[in-house]
Amino acid sequence: MSEHIAILAGGCFWCTEAVFAQLDGVGRVESGYIGGHMPDPDYRSVCAGTTGHAEAIRIIFDPDRISYGDLLDIFFATHDPTQLNRQGNDVGTQYRSAIFPVDAAQEAAARAGINRAQVEWPHPIVTTIEPMATWYPAEDYHQDYWVGEGQRNPYCLAVIPPKLAKLKKGWSERLK
Repeated sequence: MSEHIAILAGGCFWCTEAVFAQLDGVGRVESGYIGGHMPDPDYRSVCAGTTGHAEAIRIIFDPDRISYGDLLDIFFATHDPTQLNRQGNDVGTQYRSAIFPVDAAQEAAARAGINRAQVEWPHPIVTTIEPMATWYPAEDYHQDYWVGEGQRNPYCLAVIPPKLAKLKKGWSERLK
């Protein structure tokens, strides 16, 4: 099995992690921080919006089972890429929609993914393609949040089930 990495930021990492953890071909999803200027950020500092980091997920996937393009299409279908520096009630650059390609091929695929997705959205997509930067894993209590604490968290209960419904409706053949 070949393992590749995709790094995506689509708002709250609890919410994006819950979606991508459901996919066949995805071995692991890790919540973390990327794209900022402060070394070793923590949740409190990132949430304050002063570090420049985005809440993001790092997806370890098998490209023989799910392509990077499919991951991008699912990314654009399960969050609102037309909201600048926010997702719903989460506001700030830490909740921006961004793609962090690991190489030139992923960067080209990200541009193509934005073009494909734009057909589905009535407003311009504002997702940025940002340079690869240091990845900082989030604290342990953020990992696999939906399967643990998240299903008792009112915020998660309001936001994650509609994302999972979109995933099941459009991508049922890709689920584990």
